[in-house]
Order: sequence, then structure tokens, then C-alpha cells
Amino acid sequence: MGIFNFLTQDLAIDLGTANTLIIHKDKLVVDEPSIIAINRTTKEVLAIGTEAQKMHGKTHEEIKTIRPLKDGVIADFEAAEQMIRGFIKLINNKNNWGSPQLRMVICIPSGITAVEKRAVKESAERAGGKEVYMIPEPMAAAIGIGIDVAEPMGNMIIDIGGGTTEIAVIALSGIVSDESIRVAGDEFTGDIIEYMRRQHNLMIGERTAEYIKVEVGAALPELENPPEDYAVNGRDLMTGIPKQIMVSYSEIALALDKSISKIEEAVMKALELTPPELSADIFQTGLYLTGGGALLRGLDRRISSKTKLPVYVAEDPLRAVVRGTSVALKNIKSYKTILQ
Repeated sequence: MGIFNFLTQDLAIDLGTANTLIIHKDKLVVDEPSIIAINRTTKEVLAIGTEAQKMHGKTHEEIKTIRPLKDGVIADFEAAEQMIRGFIKLINNKNNWGSPQLRMVICIPSGITAVEKRAVKESAERAGGKEVYMIPEPMAAAIGIGIDVAEPMGNMIIDIGGGTTEIAVIALSGIVSDESIRVAGDEFTGDIIEYMRRQHNLMIGERTAEYIKVEVGAALPELENPPEDYAVNGRDLMTGIPKQIMVSYSEIALALDKSISKIEEAVMKALELTPPELSADIFQTGLYLTGGGALLRGLDRRISSKTKLPVYVAEDPLRAVVRGTSVALKNIKSYKTILQ
């Protein structure tokens, strides 16, 4: 059995639209952007993750950067496979191993179709996975923040990722009601690009919008501890010349208002669909925010004032899903009913 364990490698993978995280032996071994750079002519992979992210928006015609996942699902099958393979190679290079048998648990959005689910499974298998299991994202997030999902107690998870926002009520190791909308981090980034163009006549790229979101992103126009104004560089649409402007968090709150309202509506809808006994539980336990979107300043307060319920931001919201996936992988027999 010992030799067999050595030849089998267990990987917990959070294959996200924006970032891919992999845990191996309780250690986070990969935390990289979900992006790949390839040569258009030779189809050779030039870079993955952070290195490919640096090239995004700056390439010449020979190089193409691809984000294989869109709205939480695989949009480019081949690129996704190459990216997963590349990340696995990163781990094995660190450990100087050959190619062991891979057992993977990958998390997937709860609103995914059977076809999209098969695409994830096939990509993982073609990247070397011998045993591939899948776990719904909100379930993984709940396990990751320490909730006992097997209890007959209702808990609501709001997982705001890069491509989708997953809202689910969990009890007795299952998802009782869920709401999945394709409004999340990427949509916020798009809102910021659009706002800059409309309001300041400034053309900015995806990466710059991402930085703005991190530095001064907010869900409320008034915060107790406001971040400082942020200098944004871009191209003036009137003159075509590069210029710099300062933006405040209040402006970004205004830019993101419409998308955040859609998330609030989805939360309200999920609460409406919740069975009354579980609603009584949620009144006591409150709502849990996970995913990168949970880091948006003031979002917990905004959802709390809308729902009149307490809202808690997970301790490390970005890694809650992958941590839960890792727990499920370690206790595969206990979580057999949850895994797909």
C-alpha cells in the first residue's frame, strides 16, 4: 500500500475563471491566474499563470493569450487541458518526480450543465487524471470555512468568483436550493473599463481595471476606512495620447452598483426559495461570503442591509473553496455522497 501511495498523487483543484489553486499534501502548491500564452503558428505553450498574465494585453501577432474558462466553465477545451497539464508539471518539477497516477477532486459551479461538467472531467482526464471527482463550489466553500455540512442545519453560502456567483443553501450534505448567476469578478472588471471610457474618456485594459478593483474597489459610496485615491494610466480617447487620472473608491462603487444589485437580487431570490425550517436556521447562522468578490470593501454591509441578516466574510475567502476541496479529497469515503 505504501508503494501505491507513493505512485498516486492526490490533487485538490479549484479551477476558477480568474485563478487556479491546487492543494497537494495539505500545501497550496499552485496559486496562479487561469491564463495561458501560446505561439499562434507552432501552437507551443510559451507561458502559463503569472508569466502569461504579464503578457496579457501586450502581445504581438505571433503570441496569443487565452483564458480557457469563461463564466466558471471551460470555453476553450484544448487550452484548458494544456493549462491543467502545465500546472501539474509545475508541482512535479518541484518534487522531481516522474508522472505519478493522479487522483483529483475539482470544484465546479453548481449551475453547470451536464455538457459543461463532462468538459471539465475530460480536460482533467486528458491532463493525466486517473480518478476525477467533482464537487459543487458552494459545498466546497462551506467545508472550507469549517461548516459541518452533514448536520440538519441550514447554512447559506454566497461564493463570488471570477465568472459566477453561486448562492446555495446547504443542509444534510446536499444543496437544498441554489441560485447561480454569471455576474462576478469579471463583470466588475468590465464595469470599471466601461465606466472609465464613459466618464473619463480613458481607455484602459483588463489588467489595469483589475488593479483598480483591488486597490479602490468598493460596494458602498461611503466607507469607514476608505482607501486612498488611485492613479490610473490609460489612453485618452479624444487625443489618443497616454494620460493619468486619479479615481476614488466612491466612483468605483458607482461603476459596480448595477452588477452588485444583480447579486443582491439573486440572494433575495435564493432566500425566497428556501424551505421555512431552513430559513429559521439561516436567521440564526447568517450568510457566509466566500470567493475573491467577498474582498470587495463594504459588500458584506451592503448585503446585510438588504437582507437584514448578519453577513460574515470567510477568513481567507480566496482559498475557502480549494481548502474545502482538499478536505473532501482527504475524506473521500465520508464525502462520497457530495462528490460527482
